[in-house]
Parts: sequence; structure tokens; C-alpha cells
Amino acid sequence: QVRVVESGGGLVQPGGSLRLSCEASGNIVSIYAMGWYRQTPGKERELVAGIVDGGRTTYGDDVRGRFTISRDDTRNMAYLDMNRLKPEDTAVYYCNVDLGMHNYWGQGTQVAVSA
Repeated sequence: QVRVVESGGGLVQPGGSLRLSCEASGNIVSIYAMGWYRQTPGKERELVAGIVDGGRTTYGDDVRGRFTISRDDTRNMAYLDMNRLKPEDTAVYYCNVDLGMHNYWGQGTQVAVSA
């Protein structure tokens, strides 16, 4: 069994920054990819950023240039550094951990961008 836990969400003013963390634990040999997704009420979950084994990254169009994803394979962790936050970034942010054969989701962490 694999457990995924996100942390770091909160309330921030427009233009501010936050760092989200994702920790995977349990029966893990290696992690192929880790990704951050977000969802708002009534909308589908969308990819924010992803990083695969080897470091190649991908970003959603709305966040490219403002957000940075990274990972620490020694700790089975991924991070999302979010800068120049906008009200439209408000959402629940979820971490996905892809082990190749299976992937796992965390429970999500709320990010609210408001003055």
C-alpha cells in the first residue's frame, strides 16, 4: 500500500507565493512520475505540473513561468513552488504518484488566493 500526503496549502494574497509538498510512503521501489493537479467545484481535475524520473518537466499553460515542480527521490517527495499567485489559482491541489503499474492520489490541500 502507498500513502500520499500533501501539505503547504493556505490563504495567500494575489502576487504572493506558496510551496506545496507531497510525500509518498509505503511499498515503493521507485517512482516513475509525480504530478500536481488542481480542481475547483464543477470542473474537472487539471494537470498543473509533472516531473518524470530523470527530471523532465511539463506544465499547464496557465502556470508556466510562475510555478516550478521539483522532486527529491531520496525522500520520495515532490514540491510545487508557486509564485505570482492569482485568484484563479484558487483550488484544491492534489499530488499524484505514478509507480508505473499503479498510481496513487493524495487527499488534496486547499490553496486560496484572495485579498
